[in-house]
Amino acid sequence: MSSGIHPLLVRYLPDASIEELTTISNRISTFTDDRIENFCLIYRSRRRDPQIILITCLLGFVGVAGVHRFLLNHIGMGILYLFTAGLCFIGTIVDLLNYKELALEYNSQQISEILVMLNMAR
Repeated sequence: MSSGIHPLLVRYLPDASIEELTTISNRISTFTDDRIENFCLIYRSRRRDPQIILITCLLGFVGVAGVHRFLLNHIGMGILYLFTAGLCFIGTIVDLLNYKELALEYNSQQISEILVMLNMAR
């Protein structure tokens, strides 16, 4: 555990990557413990695990391409993958190579949205 990561984050988000924990810790450095707990509870319900993205991406090779794109709220790309067999498997292969980045991008977007929501609820 890095010294810059808040201990509550490690407790509430044990499956988050170091990059995620560092990003979150930097963004919530002024939060009270109660607000950190609220953030973690919301984030945990919205977060996408990179392994789930990988598994659903692999479904593209057995007939249901694009499920991972739907999970990432890329609805247009999900429909495109669904009807084109993952762009003839090329898009699915590219997504297999980049599944961690896809999950991290989605999770970063969720962090920003949750922070905006929590700041509005003040």
